[in-house]
Amino acid sequence: MKKSFLTVLLALVAICSLMANGGKEISVQETPAATPAPVVEEKVEETKTLTYADGTVLRMATGYNSKKTGLSFDADTAGAGVELAGVMYHAGDLKPTWVEVQNILNIKIEDKYQGNSATNELKYWVEKLNEVDVVSGNATSLVDYGEKGSFVDIAPYLDMMPNFKAYLDSNPIVRLSITGNTSTGAIYFSPYFDGVNDIERMPLMRVDWLEKLLDGEGAFTAEKCGKLNAAAYEPYMPTSGKVTVETVNAEGTGTFDLTKDYDKAGNIVAVMNSALAKGEVSGVEAVNMLRDYIDAAYNGYYGTKRSDLFAGQNAAWDADELVALLRCVVANAYTLNGTDTVQGLFSREDANNQRRVDLFRFAGTLFGVRGLESRQDYLYFGADGKLHDARQEVATYEAMERMNAMAKEGLISKSFVDSSAETSAKMLENDLGFMSYDYNQTQTIMNATKLQEGEKYMAVMVPVALWFDGTDPNGVYMRFTESWRSVKTDGWALSKAGIGDDTDKLYAALALIDYAYSEKGQILMSYGPDVFIKTNADGSYVTFNFNGKAMPEIADVTEELLWKLTSGNYTNFARMYLGSTLSFAKSQAFEYQCTHAVGKEGAGKISVAIGLGTIKHPELAVCDNMWYTSIPTTLPTTKVETDTVNTYTELQAQFNQQKGKVNILCDQIAKGYTLEGCSSAEATVKTVSESWGGAQYLFIKQGAWDRDLKYYNTISK
Repeated sequence: MKKSFLTVLLALVAICSLMANGGKEISVQETPAATPAPVVEEKVEETKTLTYADGTVLRMATGYNSKKTGLSFDADTAGAGVELAGVMYHAGDLKPTWVEVQNILNIKIEDKYQGNSATNELKYWVEKLNEVDVVSGNATSLVDYGEKGSFVDIAPYLDMMPNFKAYLDSNPIVRLSITGNTSTGAIYFSPYFDGVNDIERMPLMRVDWLEKLLDGEGAFTAEKCGKLNAAAYEPYMPTSGKVTVETVNAEGTGTFDLTKDYDKAGNIVAVMNSALAKGEVSGVEAVNMLRDYIDAAYNGYYGTKRSDLFAGQNAAWDADELVALLRCVVANAYTLNGTDTVQGLFSREDANNQRRVDLFRFAGTLFGVRGLESRQDYLYFGADGKLHDARQEVATYEAMERMNAMAKEGLISKSFVDSSAETSAKMLENDLGFMSYDYNQTQTIMNATKLQEGEKYMAVMVPVALWFDGTDPNGVYMRFTESWRSVKTDGWALSKAGIGDDTDKLYAALALIDYAYSEKGQILMSYGPDVFIKTNADGSYVTFNFNGKAMPEIADVTEELLWKLTSGNYTNFARMYLGSTLSFAKSQAFEYQCTHAVGKEGAGKISVAIGLGTIKHPELAVCDNMWYTSIPTTLPTTKVETDTVNTYTELQAQFNQQKGKVNILCDQIAKGYTLEGCSSAEATVKTVSESWGGAQYLFIKQGAWDRDLKYYNTISK
């Protein structure tokens, strides 16, 4: 049964978690407990509490990915001193969240963090782990070194960590994602969630442009317009018949069945392509074609507010309708921005591979392809219960062919096609770009910082596509997003060499992890200390309804500092100044409050659709229909298996998602098939599977999952 992050969060209120504080046992609510029994160190199962000496020192080489996002203030961030809620902080001072951790747990933190990414931080310390007690690392390496004896296996201590244990029990895929050895059940690191059980990326549009083109009585007219380019994109949706999709009503109070009537309206791409085959089609003519299509296909349902097909609570758009819209956008630049150029789809940084990959992720959502936004490589579970690799599926490359057809028509930004340095900031600031696929909070903040009054860059509904989830052999027309938050690939581990035989250090470190998963701990790791949260006269939190649950409101001083210090960027403010959201579990409730009003509007509609079940997504549980099970972030491959996978260098190199690297899916969108042996979808699958080690890779991963599932079946009984 699905349990959301917030359901688990509030359920933990009922859990009385014994924590350590100055050698005394206290509950999560900090109520004094009875005098602790003597600790028996020889056998973990003989003690159920975590007790340690006052002021136990933890040497922590932990942070996010730079000096600015560590436990302590760096010189650049602190400057001559930065005041937060009446307290002055200087370079070297612990950030507020970690001052609070010290106070609550009665420990002393020594910050050893070097300011690297998790991967490089571990590389720095791996030969001198005796100098640290807790260290950041990427999950694969932490498991690898854990199996070699470098890190503490925390699984035997779970009964002493009731909050952490409850969280894992409620989210089986989380437990499996961090299980390093299915024979022993070893867990070598605490997981990190940048939000959990929530949507991650969303389609974003200049909705003011959308409304300008589609809304209103009568025919669309324009003083000046361009013309459509030669047709390259062919229909994805049907060209005849009817398609019915479950849709949220305009009020957001329920759902109804909405029909796309192709017999009456035709397929809009086919209609436009037919007109292009006969001669030129102007931007004005294209807009009126799309308007007429919407009126006919939906039997007048959207009325004169045709933009609701894309941006309304009752939106029901699909890939073909988007292509028709993009054609209208690109051909009506003068109406939209007063120039002769508008870019359709773009990525945040068209020259940065790490951002370019968002376009092939979006392709998966548009054309019903799994694995393109996987939590691990390109893996997903098929309805057959087996692992599949999107890199070895014909449908993946067929989706890229469709994206390439869009590029040929000029519907994807020129800077993406030629990998130039233009960024979304310039696109939006200069009214050059229409649509992207990205994070809502960080991008819609540009409504306040980059856009002018009346301009509106907003998240819009997830599109309808044909998905093969196994419930119908012909597929199901529905909305599905694979962009679903789960365990990240980084975590914090306890150094065996650093902790040694010091039970105080061990229990203090375990207490830190457990506290982070308590109700209060999750709030601290998300919001920072209580001074940054709005409280009532009695000291209780002022709350608001977030996804149906009561969550704390941020204090006025928090919002003031957010804008003053980071121009409204929640993530930067939390990590650089509060010291929160560096690891463990982050609630999206804080981020939501820091989202621009326009961002809240779009995300709110998507949230309603998710809540009412019209947007489906992977689950953090082992589902009866495995197609809906989220792939674990890591799988328990042996060292030999991991070393073998690492020999498939071409497989890794050609599908890299990092900055400065190569990804052939991005290249295919921009240029089509260019690599030798990759001249078609079928040929590319054959090359990936047989020449680049794909088949062997999938065999190894399938074996690891089989072990994972067998282990899950033993612990779930």
